[in-house]
Amino acid sequence: MQQKQFRPFPSKLSPVSAVVLLLFTSAGAWGATSDSGASTQLAEVEFSDQFIQQPSGARVDISRFNKGNVALPGDYRVDLYVNGAWLGRSMVPVRQVGTDRSDVQACFDRALLERVGVDLMKLPAETAARVEKDTDGCLTLPSLVPDATATFDNGELRLDVTVPQMALARTARGYVDPRYWDEGVPAAILQYNANAYHSDSYGASSTQSYVGLNAGINIGPWRFRHNGSLTSGNQTGTHYQSVQTNLQRSIAPLKSQLIIGDAFTSGSVFDSIGFRGVQLSSDDRMYPESQRGYAPVIRGIANSNARVQVRQNGNLLYETTVAPGAFEINDLYPTGYGGDLTVVVTEADGSVRTSTVPYAAAVNSLRPGITRFDVTVGQYRNPTVSIHPVLFQGTVQHGFTNLITGYGGFVATEGYMAAQVGAALNTDFGAFGLDITQAATHLDKQPDRNGQSLRLSYSKLVEPTNTNLAVAAYRYSSRGYLGLADAMALRDLDQRNTGFAANGIQRGRLQITVNQNLPAGYGSFYLTGSTQNYWDRSGTDTQLQAGYNNSYKQLNYSLALSRQMDVSKHKWDNRVMLTVGIPLGTGAHAPYSTTSLQGDGNSGTVVQQAVSGTLGVDSAFAYGLNAAHSSGGDTSSSTTAGANVSYTSSVATLTGNTSKSSSYTQAGVGVSGGIVAYSGGVAFTPLMGDTLAIVEARDAAGARVTNNSGLRVDPWGHAIVSTLTPFASNQIEIDPKGLPINVELKSTQQSVAPTAGAVVRLKFDTENTGRAAILGIRTADGKPVPFGAQLTTEQGQNIGTVAQAGRGIAHGLKSDTGRLLVNWGDSADERCWVDYSLPKVDMKTRASYSVADVVCK
Repeated sequence: MQQKQFRPFPSKLSPVSAVVLLLFTSAGAWGATSDSGASTQLAEVEFSDQFIQQPSGARVDISRFNKGNVALPGDYRVDLYVNGAWLGRSMVPVRQVGTDRSDVQACFDRALLERVGVDLMKLPAETAARVEKDTDGCLTLPSLVPDATATFDNGELRLDVTVPQMALARTARGYVDPRYWDEGVPAAILQYNANAYHSDSYGASSTQSYVGLNAGINIGPWRFRHNGSLTSGNQTGTHYQSVQTNLQRSIAPLKSQLIIGDAFTSGSVFDSIGFRGVQLSSDDRMYPESQRGYAPVIRGIANSNARVQVRQNGNLLYETTVAPGAFEINDLYPTGYGGDLTVVVTEADGSVRTSTVPYAAAVNSLRPGITRFDVTVGQYRNPTVSIHPVLFQGTVQHGFTNLITGYGGFVATEGYMAAQVGAALNTDFGAFGLDITQAATHLDKQPDRNGQSLRLSYSKLVEPTNTNLAVAAYRYSSRGYLGLADAMALRDLDQRNTGFAANGIQRGRLQITVNQNLPAGYGSFYLTGSTQNYWDRSGTDTQLQAGYNNSYKQLNYSLALSRQMDVSKHKWDNRVMLTVGIPLGTGAHAPYSTTSLQGDGNSGTVVQQAVSGTLGVDSAFAYGLNAAHSSGGDTSSSTTAGANVSYTSSVATLTGNTSKSSSYTQAGVGVSGGIVAYSGGVAFTPLMGDTLAIVEARDAAGARVTNNSGLRVDPWGHAIVSTLTPFASNQIEIDPKGLPINVELKSTQQSVAPTAGAVVRLKFDTENTGRAAILGIRTADGKPVPFGAQLTTEQGQNIGTVAQAGRGIAHGLKSDTGRLLVNWGDSADERCWVDYSLPKVDMKTRASYSVADVVCK
């Protein structure tokens, strides 16, 4: 008898492989593993069919399992892992290499090599030529990149790729090459939000309605947008207001947006203002997320192939392996207020070096080498003034080093001119921002005004106490200083000879914010405050807010306090609110109860109780009930009760609300959503964003699109994903659960990197795979056909396998009647034909397998 080896079961098996291996454990030949756990080369195994009960004289050909769970050649949609990190899902061709049927490997073309991050410029010229020609059949990764591996796991549909770092392209995390940005398809879009409101109060009746519209047309890279609103009331009449209309597009080489029409300046250097004209401004979204905002560049020197870790406040932010020599890390993600970074370099011999890099992001800080700019030419636009002079504004910001970012700008219009220069500093003592603005305003009937404004900002994370401290801004302005908005308002009043507005000119403003996380279990608190005074008005505007938040098991509670000076009454307004929330149950749709108690020194006490929750599949139905009672103070007691509901369908969101008290009755309804028209038809959505993807999946009505909660393919085979991030890789995935059993998605996920405002079209091909059936197959003398026999169509397509007791599972039956070949060997007496006839069913239902008994002749 042949000597056999034994090994443990492989961890991932196809269903048929698992059945065979479980039955043949005592007769199989298994390969060994080393002490380290790494698998060695598997010896060819040989299984015995003596352990399967078969009809007399029958045998089963199971030789295809002699080398484990070998994948069949084909195209597989796999989870792609590169050096242990999940990269996404991708279609990968798997082919037989050479004459050995068990040697099945993943094939790599140029696109897949670039997807896994291989730098094609680092490949030898001969290898690069093979990749470009792609005529050598299956190009395996080890044949292209030395020391690289690609391991395909058939059971998990997973491809593990390892590539030496020296062969990888150096790109920032999240980077998408602009050539892969998708401008989308020509489309017309409409986002709407409509509501109607009716109230009866003290005998007076009022009805108002509102429709907000955001319409647009996309043609190539151009985006036309119009935003407006229609209001109507029984006392005010009907009015339409155009908020803004413009034409815009992305300019990839400049990483900027071009806008023609109505828009607003960014407000990064000067205060944001409205204009009608032309603007070219940087778009930070064109940088990968790891390049946006401020984070320092980390530089160092490694003596060997070293591991570099970057930590902040004990958290591991980044880890990589670097080659010997100088290294640079320039793709850290911004982390809010910051906190010094600890850089740990672990050499190959185990030696460790640690250094510290200051990190506190100030206002306007940029990474070293990054430049942000905007240039605006047009008319000043503000509906509160009657003058609209020609305006020019230009600003620039540049990150020089980790320590300093410089910025400045210039704005000029008729009768006004201002210039600013400033710097943001990142130091061990925190982040500082300092700038000064010089402004000159010409007035026809009053003396001209000239002055300066100095602004200082500061932020710091106090690590020993984990306290976030930010002096958001301290600004001091001289008497003659005016910002552009104030200058235009004063010039407008000056031309009409009506003097200056009574609210005065700001002199100084201070704002402070403190956030403090307490030890575990003790919650957190915040404190904010601001104060400002004026040159031409007595009194100081001062307000303070403080709060504490914590939880105990499922109970959440918070305390909020506010104190504000009422300048007109020269009196402090003090308020305090205690809020307690707790779920009323443990299920997914358990209601949530919120109770609050609010009081002040004048109006008495207000007690509010609210209960909210969701119902239905995907929590499409939401409801809320509320009641409030006020007592004491200067007013009489009153009680109010109300309710609100909303329903999110596949085409729109519907809302309703009502409330009643002793003095009024109110009711309102609303509807919101979006419509997209394109060459493939018209699609509807309950939620509309700026950058969209139209998912087309014919015959997949009801399938869930995982990108948005509750989003499903509508009865016409469409779904709109409205949460895409422009200029970044977005994964769109359909969950096939719930589809008719005869409908199969050829792919369930696609990636897309749209430009800003694009409407991209993603087609998910579906296939009617035919019916599925469980066939009880017996021979003419009543015996079950052998276990492991194959079921094939008359055209030779393999559609199933026979399990125990002659039961065969057949997929892809294209008709209700037909003929199948049952084959369990090579000789003529080891095969037979089955004529089947299945009962009629509705192919659109979610029915399970049909069952039929047949005779094999």
